[in-house]
Amino acid sequence: MDRFVIRGGVPLHGEVSTSGAKNSALPALAACLLTEEPVILHRIPAVRDIVTMGKLLRRIGAKLELKAGALRVEVRSIASPEAPYELVKTMRASSLVLGALVARAGRARVSLPGGCAIGARPINLHLAGLEQLGARIHQEHGYVEAQAPAGLHGGAYSFERISVTGTEDLMMAAVLAEGETLLENAAREPEVGDLASLLVKMGAQIEGAGTSTIRIRGVARLHGAEHAIIADRIEAGTFLIAGAITGGELVVADCVPEHLTALILKLRQAGAEVAEVSPTSLRVSAPGPLRAVDVTTQEHPGFATDLQAQFMALMTQAQGSSLISETIFENRFMHALELMRMGADIRIEGRQAIVAGSSQLTGASVIASDLRASASLVLAALVATGETVIDRVYHIDRGYQRIEEKLARAGARIRRVREA
Repeated sequence: MDRFVIRGGVPLHGEVSTSGAKNSALPALAACLLTEEPVILHRIPAVRDIVTMGKLLRRIGAKLELKAGALRVEVRSIASPEAPYELVKTMRASSLVLGALVARAGRARVSLPGGCAIGARPINLHLAGLEQLGARIHQEHGYVEAQAPAGLHGGAYSFERISVTGTEDLMMAAVLAEGETLLENAAREPEVGDLASLLVKMGAQIEGAGTSTIRIRGVARLHGAEHAIIADRIEAGTFLIAGAITGGELVVADCVPEHLTALILKLRQAGAEVAEVSPTSLRVSAPGPLRAVDVTTQEHPGFATDLQAQFMALMTQAQGSSLISETIFENRFMHALELMRMGADIRIEGRQAIVAGSSQLTGASVIASDLRASASLVLAALVATGETVIDRVYHIDRGYQRIEEKLARAGARIRRVREA
């Protein structure tokens, strides 16, 4: 397994660019299953989850071709409407193919998802919605089997709790369903809007994406399209925090500032300066001491749970105590134990973490437990004295495209060590 070796103490300067959003690219790839015509996708990030999804699509019957930075996906027919465990055990997004397969092929057999050990992401929200659209659902041996041999029909479904992948899955199912579908308490994340934009280009009729109420009028078939994936707001947010925690001055390019409003507010409250230098670029600096700020994770447009671990690393360097409340996932403080190994003063009380700031972090050997935890350890290592070794960086490779190269270009002393 690869590891990162990092020597801290160097403020970051210069510019880093943001890749396409993994959490937008994955549903976009699943949407390619809805048509027999080619779909061309730009800004697909080169991360492990995308590789896994590509393998899954090929098994289902897709032909994928990467040319001049664009990915061409063509699924003339569904060879096998199945997502086997051995392919998707490392990826939470496997459930995204469920709705698309049922809509186009009339059946699907999908392994219950794997991925990060950060808590439950119940698929029951997907299944209840599909049943409302006429699918028959059966679960056994770790698989979900869905059937709709006569096709899906429109219906109304209100999510018991907001679910991003659930919203995306049901949108994909509903675009080929007969009649009208109404989704209420839907997720408002930018990735949902990006998927809707692609589906509309393919001929779908969708209104309200980006709001809590989405209306979909089913069509008989979809056609091919060309689409550019939006910037990864979590990667951009991670780089903004990197600039602030190191006391440097960093420009984060190729991002969407309006997708980062909640983080920018908290960074400014903490004493960092964040300025929009262009419609797609932000500059961050921290000229003075950081101040402790309380954060509560929420669904979009609130503070993203995927930035909670990174912000906790930042708060270890702030003056005062901060309270970090995690409302989305019940097991997302595992990174705190590794930060404490580096000298952080953190106390966990259920779904809250109390971080006593101004800790002098020191290099240590630590282990990444999940994707965003990996990023928090990298950020902590950038300001720690001495050398930090981060094991299991395959977690960070799931969602960050060559993060060590991007940070190194901004001055970070970070290198990847490949084990024989």
